[in-house]
Amino acid sequence: MTFDPERLGRSKADLAATLKTLRKRAGLSQVRLAQRCNMSQTKVSNIESGKATPNLVDVELILRALDAPPQLVSEVSALARIANTEWQDDRSLLRRGLDKRQNELACLERSSREFRYFLPTMITGLLATPEYVRASVAEVPGDQSKTIAKKLERQTVLYDRSKRFTFVLTEQAVRWPLVPPAALAVQIDRLASLTHLPNIRLGVIPIEPGVKPGPLSVFTVYDDSMATVETPTGVLVFRDNRDVSAYLDEFAIHKAHAVFDEQAREKLAEWASLCRS
Repeated sequence: MTFDPERLGRSKADLAATLKTLRKRAGLSQVRLAQRCNMSQTKVSNIESGKATPNLVDVELILRALDAPPQLVSEVSALARIANTEWQDDRSLLRRGLDKRQNELACLERSSREFRYFLPTMITGLLATPEYVRASVAEVPGDQSKTIAKKLERQTVLYDRSKRFTFVLTEQAVRWPLVPPAALAVQIDRLASLTHLPNIRLGVIPIEPGVKPGPLSVFTVYDDSMATVETPTGVLVFRDNRDVSAYLDEFAIHKAHAVFDEQAREKLAEWASLCRS
């Protein structure tokens, strides 16, 4: 599905108004619709007022209760999927300040228990050395000292044994020369050291035959409830369970190509040695 950023901004209100109109057209009260859907009347009210965004399952239950025709089901379901998607463009993020974005990520990390990161282009801030973090924001205008400090502060979440992390990095991401060779070797050594933490699984995908081809995007799945996907101009946030499941399936494919534990440490040691040579 193609997402229009402008439509993402108004889709929740459109969905709420559409469902309310369809209910009234069917001659049902909120109480009667709630009974047919096995929902509370409060939930139906919150959906129609825009206070709550229904997922696709909720929408399908409502449309079935309203005896909506197949074409209408298709159209409203598409609207529901868009309503469960958020667009965060880079220009807005820069205007607010990248340090504010770090605060948002820290909140997500506090509230989530399982994290899956697919990193095809470069190393994420959670795994980065201070020099790598500084280099990652070097081209951003203005003083980024707060952003750097917050990125490094967020790394403490890795040592919370109640949380589980799986990182899958491509060889290109690990070896991307964002910093000079000696500093990159130190960065790769840090990746290897993190593989020993019991709540972290860190795998690497070597460049070799058999690796899944095609365009690859950086994405993160938080628990089983949200996926964020980075694009060249911003971030898409998916909350619908079908979209999240699609990214979980995608992650499983990439994970199957990765090597972990001692095999990963051997590869990382090899790449660090190449940097030092």
